[in-house]
Amino acid sequence: MAFEAQNPKRILPDWNRAALAWIGFYAVVLMAWLAVFAMARQNPAADMPADFWASLCIAAGQAQFGPLVGMWALMALAMMLPTFVPALRCFLDLSQTGATNALGAVALILGYVVIWLTAAFVGAGAQYGLSQAGLVGLNGASLSGWLTAALLLGAGAYQFSGVKEACLAKCRMPLSFFMERWAPGTPRALRMGLELGALCLGCCWAQMALGFIGGTMNLLWMGAATLFMTLEKLPDIGRWLTRPVGFVLIAAGVFTALQTLLTP
Repeated sequence: MAFEAQNPKRILPDWNRAALAWIGFYAVVLMAWLAVFAMARQNPAADMPADFWASLCIAAGQAQFGPLVGMWALMALAMMLPTFVPALRCFLDLSQTGATNALGAVALILGYVVIWLTAAFVGAGAQYGLSQAGLVGLNGASLSGWLTAALLLGAGAYQFSGVKEACLAKCRMPLSFFMERWAPGTPRALRMGLELGALCLGCCWAQMALGFIGGTMNLLWMGAATLFMTLEKLPDIGRWLTRPVGFVLIAAGVFTALQTLLTP
């Protein structure tokens, strides 16, 4: 890994810009959560046009595809940006060597967000299709015991998959990831952000799909899922969570399937 030399006098301005980037990052996370909360409560915020909020509230109830994409995009920002903090902190730590700057951090975040906005489009399509098929209700919650069982069993089995393990290994060791892929320049930072977003998606897509069980705008599920996905990426904690949670999900899936089978 080769780092470009940089005049030490430039490091302080870069770190000032990095501090502003952190403030902006957390501001986006906060705004996304406030927006999600407002949608869930169907309580339009005074700062936003009423038609915007009305369309998103309708999306949560009537499965119109366009507004659903907006809803899923806000969910993705609110839930997945917090899980990106360790990788972003590691990236900014490299600024101490003059290897990168705040502009590179912005490009890294942008690449990560692009992946999750794409995933939000897919999630919105899934909710729209399931709604049209009568498998999920107006709040995005499953109406089918078999769908619920399939989601639980699928998410549980995925906890043991090689793909999940490989993605988690990279997400838990961001410094190793950067050392393997590092090259100077903003375009390279953007590419690494895209790669990190893909790895994160590989870790977390099954947990996101579980939102169809309790409702895609269920704040309790969103908070619990965000906390779990964040902890699972921490090496000292996550290794104690992945497989046990897989067993719990599989057990819940089997129970749901039996209950559905035996219920008249």
